[in-house]
Amino acid sequence: MLWGLVPLLILLALYWITDALIMPAITRHGSEFPLPDFTNQRLIEAQIVLDELDLSHEVSSEEYSPGKERGIILNQFPVAGTKVKSGRAVKFVISLGQKMVPIPFMGGRSVRQAMLDLEATGLILGEIHWAFSDTLPERVVVFSYPAAQTEIPLGSPVNLMVNRGRASDFTYMPKVVGLTLTEAARRIEDKLLKVGLVTPRLDENYLPETVLEQSEAEGTELDVGTEIDLVVSSTG
Repeated sequence: MLWGLVPLLILLALYWITDALIMPAITRHGSEFPLPDFTNQRLIEAQIVLDELDLSHEVSSEEYSPGKERGIILNQFPVAGTKVKSGRAVKFVISLGQKMVPIPFMGGRSVRQAMLDLEATGLILGEIHWAFSDTLPERVVVFSYPAAQTEIPLGSPVNLMVNRGRASDFTYMPKVVGLTLTEAARRIEDKLLKVGLVTPRLDENYLPETVLEQSEAEGTELDVGTEIDLVVSSTG
């Protein structure tokens, strides 16, 4: 009778050893832990923690990111808090930093063409200032500042020096959308223009008297003294 129980006891012992010792070792059962958040860390800093947790990493992609230094982790997969086991590879998206672009050469171009050149490069028009020379064509860009070929962050403004010659009967429209009415009026008058009709429009997303629209587009060539109509925000 007892001899008949021996095979059964052996099978039970083998099952216990397999279930309690061998399988956990294979599957690492019970060793899962939440993945830390590595975003906004430098890769070299994250590597220290990865080594401590017996994890590895892969750089799945790199991309430009305004405001993030080169080498900063932007995203990770799996995301922070996911249960993982030792040996898991974590994929990272790494920042290439702020994209820098060279300022195009705009000397001799009209302001409108210079604006198009800037937009094509990923830059925007800044301030327009005047030069007075009768040896250069009127109403063309003399130079930019920062200077042409200088590398600056994508989306930055570039100021233009425009030859006014000896004439004084034209000017250019500044950008005033987003400014207060007081500041917009100052910029308009600085360009020898005048504030025309000011129309209020209900918009609670902005502080009162914030300019929402301007009647002439930025960079438009205008006669001195032209009136500029504005639409400003109102809360009631």
